[in-house]
Amino acid sequence: MLRLASSSPRRIQLLRLLQVPFESTAPNVDESHHAAPARAKAEALARAGEVTLAADTQIELDGERMGKPADESHAVAVLATLSGREHEVRTEVAVISANGARRHFAVRTRVALRELSLRQIERYVGTGEPLDKAGGYAIQGEGGRLVESYDGCLANVVGLPLCHLYFALRHAGVVPRARPEVECQEHFEFACPVWRSAQRQGRALRDGAEYRSWSEDVSD
Repeated sequence: MLRLASSSPRRIQLLRLLQVPFESTAPNVDESHHAAPARAKAEALARAGEVTLAADTQIELDGERMGKPADESHAVAVLATLSGREHEVRTEVAVISANGARRHFAVRTRVALRELSLRQIERYVGTGEPLDKAGGYAIQGEGGRLVESYDGCLANVVGLPLCHLYFALRHAGVVPRARPEVECQEHFEFACPVWRSAQRQGRALRDGAEYRSWSEDVSD
């Protein structure tokens, strides 16, 4: 059995695209107390005989990691900081196999936000969408209007790098019935320019690696 250590609707929806049976459970873990939150969440729920998957998405700007805004005023401040600038979205993934083998890696995507006025930011924050999103925006929702461009895996920004995850699950003995490059492009209704390089990285997946999903490089 596969257990997703999350109650996030976005991660549940993305994992369903792979057509693999799973159950979702929210772990009792304070993410702010861990340097590797996904690993901590996976360890909290891991059981012998089960495969456990956990993920954590943050953004990085000038070397500083930022998670979800604490409240509306914090969301305004975060988006004002990101306005007109490029940052990286980093999703950390941890998979624990049924036999206890562990695999831990991270995938990055570059995102640039448009120049935003305070009024635009406050209007968006007023929708309530930013409050449980890393960086204070949802690229797949209304927050997509704030995005100037992105480079790399789109699903990674939403919360799970599906092409990389597909191979991580296979390594753990879980074989998805659907191909990520097909389901992801159909779900988001776009033509993904990086799925081939993302899959090459997935095939070469190494524990502890950091992958730039916009790059052809299969090393970390």
